[in-house]
This record gives sequence, structure tokens and C-alpha cells, in this order.
Amino acid sequence: MAINDAATLVVGSGNYLTSPVGTSMPADLLTPLSPWQNVGHTSLEDVFGITSEGGEATTIGSLQNKSLRTKYSARTETMTFTLQQFDTAGLKLYFGANAPILPDGSVGVPTNPEPTQSAFLAVFVDGDNHFAFYAPRAEIYRADDMAISDTESLAGLPLGVKPMAFGSNDWTYAITPLGGTLATGASAGTPGTFTPDGAVAPENLAALAAVIATPTSAWTTGQHVVLGDGSKAKWDGSAWVATT
Repeated sequence: MAINDAATLVVGSGNYLTSPVGTSMPADLLTPLSPWQNVGHTSLEDVFGITSEGGEATTIGSLQNKSLRTKYSARTETMTFTLQQFDTAGLKLYFGANAPILPDGSVGVPTNPEPTQSAFLAVFVDGDNHFAFYAPRAEIYRADDMAISDTESLAGLPLGVKPMAFGSNDWTYAITPLGGTLATGASAGTPGTFTPDGAVAPENLAALAAVIATPTSAWTTGQHVVLGDGSKAKWDGSAWVATT
């Protein structure tokens, strides 16, 4: 792995957003459009965290090799942040999506609370750089007990976001890499180039799948692009294939 100064992160600001389950990640992470909605003010100190359960390792051996393989149990991860906006929407995220609105406008605490199900997006900004976590389906509910401990700081509602499998996806959430703009196109050459200018090369052949080739006809002998892992690929007229 090469040293990449542009891939370091110091969070200057950020936003947390929700949208109906299955909503795609917005094309512009800095100005997400409807149906994405900001959850509101969040803690300046407890910015973001990821906790996990499971993932225990079990060593499996044979008579000839006592540590032949390692098997890991399923891991469940929870993203955490603290909401500081005590409006109706915020209270329902903490106390449950089925929290009733009472005749006087107050929010009732349900006896059998249900988490809010939505797509989730967390975007962090570092100067000209930005970084995001995206889950097409997640459950949002309280992560810890609420405590109002003093009169000098904003009170908070600790929330937990559990990314869930969506559709046929073999992943639960995605993270945008730092270090540059991801490539959306590739032009034939020896080697070829990625677009837009300055775009980061896809890490491997699988990551190249969404990149549009120019020209769209089969590339000629020798034309290729170099991927992030050092391998080469070319366009055969219908798909990206490995080459040497």
C-alpha cells in the first residue's frame, strides 16, 4: 500500500441523513437531494463510532494440523452518534418509530418500541475532501440511556444505526474511499486513462464493473488500463476482462 497524504481525515463538519429503504447513494454527497432528509443537530464531541458484536474466531484443526483453518462467527455492527434535536422526528428515532403522537402533541413512549427502518447516510467533510458511510437499509434506535448531566452543554439522544442486508446485496453498508474522485470512465490507451481528470483507479477488476469504456467497441491489442492493485484490464466490447 502506497503512502497517500490525501487519504487522511480530520472531520471538520458532517451530516446524518435518512431516506426510504433502498434509496441510492446521492451523486453529490455534499448536497443530497430529496428524498434524503437531515436528522438535525448532532454532538460535536461524540461525532461517530462503530461498535460490533460477534466475529469470534474458532480454530479448526485436523489430526495432522491442530490449527488448519480459522472460522469466524457472524458479526453485527452498529454505527453510533448523538442526536441533539428533541423535535418529534428526533424523539421517534430514539423512542421508536411506532411512538404515538398524543392529542396534546406530545410523543408517547411505546410499550413495544420498533426501530425506524430507512436508508442511512453519514457524510463527513475535511476541507476539500469528504467521506461517507451509506447503508441502503438500516434500523435506527436508541444506543444508550439518555442523561442530562449539566446546564452548560446540549443534551443528546444516543442513537444506534444497524446496517441490514438489502435485496440481493452481499454487503450491508458502503464506505467511500478518500484520496481522490472515483473513476466513472476509462479511455483506451497504452496505458489508458481514467476520467474525470485526477480520478482514482478502481482497486481491482470487480471494482471496474461500473466504469464506462471509451470507445465502447472492443479495444485493440495492447490497449489497457492499470488498476489500483497493479493488474491490467481491457474492454472486450461487452465487459471488462483481465489482460497482461
